[in-house]
Amino acid sequence: MTGMLTRWRPLAGFGLAALVLFGLAPAVLSDFRLNLLGKFLCFAIVAVGIGLAWGRGGMLTLGQGVFFGLGAYMMAMHLKIADAELKGNDVPDFMQIAGIGELPGYWTPFTSPFVTILAILVVPALVAFVLGLGVFKRRVKGAYFAILSQALAAAFAILLVGQQSIGGSNGLNRFRTFFGFNLNDPANKRMLFFIAAGVLLLVVALTRQLMYSRYGELLVAVRDQEERVRFLGYDPANIKVVAYVVAAFFAGIAGALFVPIVGIISPADVGIVPSIAFLIGVAIGGRATLLGPVLGAIGVAWAQSTLSENFPSGWIYAQGLLFIVVVGFFPAGVAGLIELIRRRKPRADAPRDETPDALPELEVAR
Repeated sequence: MTGMLTRWRPLAGFGLAALVLFGLAPAVLSDFRLNLLGKFLCFAIVAVGIGLAWGRGGMLTLGQGVFFGLGAYMMAMHLKIADAELKGNDVPDFMQIAGIGELPGYWTPFTSPFVTILAILVVPALVAFVLGLGVFKRRVKGAYFAILSQALAAAFAILLVGQQSIGGSNGLNRFRTFFGFNLNDPANKRMLFFIAAGVLLLVVALTRQLMYSRYGELLVAVRDQEERVRFLGYDPANIKVVAYVVAAFFAGIAGALFVPIVGIISPADVGIVPSIAFLIGVAIGGRATLLGPVLGAIGVAWAQSTLSENFPSGWIYAQGLLFIVVVGFFPAGVAGLIELIRRRKPRADAPRDETPDALPELEVAR
């Protein structure tokens, strides 16, 4: 009976999440709040990948904004081309203002919806694969890897600012259609929310399979005892690269969904600050758990949106304080704190004078 409950518990959890996202949220939230929640779901997709790479693999990824930005800008380029074609123009509107009369060569592939989707799925993962091999094969880890990934995010944002052919510091905005659907139609905006919700559930399901597979065990082993894993005949670099690529793959998809939902992408959305914001949500939710990064990312983003409406200048300080408190006193995050309380609670069928010899340690990334 216990085994059956254990087997069906994940399916029940996914069913409950689907009911909340596809039934309850559209019923109780206004169109504006539902669209805002769709934006937060994009952040949650990024957070799931960070939870896998950082929480399970011990890789402090401070540069996820790069992969998020790659997916976002590729989607934005296609949407701007599609809008220009509807008006009968050769180039998007911002290029006309800037005096660019011909579509740049690197924009041309994104005239095709198929090529755009394929690039969104492949390019961020391919970039992460190349970077991961170069970094992990040289045994770069810890603070050095974190600094390197953060520098990469800063360089990417600076590069975008200097490129007027992709909007410069203003970025790309004012999208009117999404693969032929009018973005001003509330029904289509709801469709985007449902797409984001479905992608999030798929991402969580895939990550769960990875976590509880043989590979997931190896990833945790590399995090805790990398030299022992190498002694057993495995290459820790290859194991790390897979997690890094999966996290980049998720971030690229999230960026592509972010663009039509929010309606803008700029260098400010892909630099150091957004990359750290992704990390804060994961840390607060619980980086070593499956659902902790999701709930943390949504909760922090929702709090930022709500509190910044009333305290515009105070939220950033509250966010920093919350991050310090969690990292300093609750390293397992909110999910780890809940698990600790649950394990401390005595079982109803246990004798009153029975006390456990030792409390099982929470699985926390070191």
